[in-house]
Amino acid sequence: MMSRIVAHVDVAALEVAAELVRRPELAGVPMVVGGGDRGAVLSANHHARTFGIEGGMSSARARRLCPHLVVVPPDPDHYRKVAEAIVAVCERYSDRVEPAGEGEVFVELSGGVRRAGDAGLVGERLRAVVFAEQGVWCSVGIAPNKFVAKLASAAAGPTGVRVVRSSEVIDFLHPMPVEVVRGVGRATADTLHRLGLATVREVAELSPEVLCRVLGERQGRVLAELVWGRDERLVIPRSPRGHSVGSQHEFGRDTDDVGLVERVILGLCERVAASVRAQGMVGRVAVLTLRFADLTSISRSATLTAPSDLTGVIHAEVLRVFRRLHLQRARVRRVGIRLEGLTVRAATWQQVTLDAPERGWAEVEAAVDRAVLRFGPSALCRASLTAVRE
Repeated sequence: MMSRIVAHVDVAALEVAAELVRRPELAGVPMVVGGGDRGAVLSANHHARTFGIEGGMSSARARRLCPHLVVVPPDPDHYRKVAEAIVAVCERYSDRVEPAGEGEVFVELSGGVRRAGDAGLVGERLRAVVFAEQGVWCSVGIAPNKFVAKLASAAAGPTGVRVVRSSEVIDFLHPMPVEVVRGVGRATADTLHRLGLATVREVAELSPEVLCRVLGERQGRVLAELVWGRDERLVIPRSPRGHSVGSQHEFGRDTDDVGLVERVILGLCERVAASVRAQGMVGRVAVLTLRFADLTSISRSATLTAPSDLTGVIHAEVLRVFRRLHLQRARVRRVGIRLEGLTVRAATWQQVTLDAPERGWAEVEAAVDRAVLRFGPSALCRASLTAVRE
C-alpha cells in the first residue's frame, strides 16, 4: 500500500489532439498547430516530429524541414474548453485536483483509493471517459508523489497508464538521466556532467553535504531529496471561479509602439504580483487582455510552471504570450493583466529551480514591498518603467 497515491494526467500536444478530433483526415500526415510563416509552432504531431519539427520553432523553419507540412491555425478558446473538460472529468474521481497546464492535471487519489492496483483501474477508467467525451487520449502516471507521477505518465506513453509503487520508485527513477529531475536545467546538468555524473543513481550516491558543496546549500538539499524520489508537494485544488487579482492600463492615445506596450505589461505584472504577495497568495495562471482601437479585444493565458507571486516569473510568461501575437501594426488602447488560480502561499510547497541563485528575486521583491509600504509607491521604480509612470 502506498502512503499517498497521486495521478498525473497528461494529453500530449493538446492542440494537435484537439484539432485531430475535428479534422481526423489529418491523422496520417505531418501537421502542426501554429501561426503563419511569421508565427511559431504551438505543437506538432508524431509525423511532423520525425522531420525534426517541435513546439516553439518558427513556422517558416518548420515548412523548410517539411515542405508538405499542414499548418492549422490555433483556436485557443477551443483548447481551453477541452482542457477544462479534462479537469472536470478528473474532479469526478477526487476533490483534490490541480490543473498544471492545458491538458495536464494532478489528482490526489489518497483516501479514495487504498491500493496502487485499484488506482491503476481508476486511471484506465479516467482515460476511457476522457476519450469518450472529448475524443483525445491521455497518459496517466500513478505514484506516491507528484514528481514521480509525472515521470510515470511520460513513461506510460501518450495512451497508457503506468503505476509506480513506493517499493518501485528507486528502480524506476535511478536509471534515468539526471536531466529528468524537476528543476535541473542546463547549468546544473553541465556541472554534474563535468563531475562524471550522468544518471540519477550516480547523483544519489553522493551525500547531501557533497551536493551542497558542489551546487550550494539550497540546490544541494533539494536535489538530494529528489534523486531519492522524495517530493512533499501537495495537490492544491484550484481556487473558486472569479478568485483572481488584476490590473489594467488605458493609453491616453491608441498606440502601436510595441516597446511601450511591453513596458506597460511589465508595470502591470509588477503591480499584480505585489497585490498577490500582500494577500499571502500565489497564482497559477497569468492572463493578458488587449483592447484595440477598433474596440475588439483578445485574451491569452499562460500556465506558470509552479504557483508564483514573483514579478519576473509572471512577466516572463505574459511577455512570451504577447510576443507570439506578432502585433506589429495593431493599435492598442488598453492592456490588462490578471493572475488566476490563487492559493494560499503557506499551503503551497515551493520547489526551487536548481539553477536559481542562492538569494533570488523573492528576497528582492520582499525588500521592495517593505520600502513601498514605508515610503510610498514612488519610493522605488524599475529603470525600464521610468518613462511609463506618470
